[in-house]
Amino acid sequence: MQSQDQEVFEKLVEWLNSGSAPYLCTIVKAVGSSPRPVGSMLGSCGEHSIGTLSGGCVEEDLLDKLRTDAIDASTPKLIEYGVSAEENERLGLPCGGRLHILVQQLSPASANWVTDVVTALRARNSVVRTTELSTGITSVDVTDDYAPLSLTQNALRQGLGPKMQMLLVGAGQLAQVLAHLALAMDYEVIVTDTREDVITQWQGPDVELLHGLPDDIIAARSCDPKNVIVTLTHDPRIDDMALLEALETPAWYVGALGSIRTTRARLERLTALGVTQAQLQRLHAPVGLDIGSKTPWEIAVAIMAEITQLRRKTATSTTNPELGP
Repeated sequence: MQSQDQEVFEKLVEWLNSGSAPYLCTIVKAVGSSPRPVGSMLGSCGEHSIGTLSGGCVEEDLLDKLRTDAIDASTPKLIEYGVSAEENERLGLPCGGRLHILVQQLSPASANWVTDVVTALRARNSVVRTTELSTGITSVDVTDDYAPLSLTQNALRQGLGPKMQMLLVGAGQLAQVLAHLALAMDYEVIVTDTREDVITQWQGPDVELLHGLPDDIIAARSCDPKNVIVTLTHDPRIDDMALLEALETPAWYVGALGSIRTTRARLERLTALGVTQAQLQRLHAPVGLDIGSKTPWEIAVAIMAEITQLRRKTATSTTNPELGP
């Protein structure tokens, strides 16, 4: 599964390679309530579009203008929606909401930097897109950390990064429903299990399924900070092996399913295996908010609720949208 940003840029490359001159539209500022966060993007080429800015009338109005060449975007053009109460009502914007959208028409020369963005996102790297407003000249630089969007009189600087990835250890029923929720909330999902028969009987959504030892798979696939790792097998031989590796990685969230009693026993085992107290403090166990959940769907909701709560708190303190919206 790709992030929506990656899907937009993948499609832009396709359009550019076919000789078209698509548009890239970006929310660069929002005043009041906004249907989509700053940095949201939409690509448009003729009758086709990808991504979303509002999912409503703003988007429809903008696409109509692009299809009829009503916007001269030979150089980047800043379009503002919600300048009056009447327009807010017509477009369905929340009361007092205003959106500032930068419209940039791409040319064959843009294929190089757009391809650079796709290459970086495929490799799970962060980049900064810098667009000069007077000329439309755009450059892309790989960065170690995510950079929040900024707009000056001269240039747009937009940080782009990979989707948050969730690795589930154990391919049972809980993993199947948790994968459904995670995909709906825009996570990339990988499921691993040491038991080949359990992998074969997977009845969940279309995600990447990996048969193998969890510590090897975590080391190979989940070693950057944009990762969530959750163990679900109830088998300490599998879960402990996964947690030993997961707590060595910079993964943003590590969680383990289990009761309070099994969690105490797990902490004792991990301590005996040399896991430090600092590492154990990173472990969310029992995983999920305590909402009295019993069924697989309830447990999955509790897990996603805790992860969402923590991401919102982190986003507030760091302004990093990769851990936020």
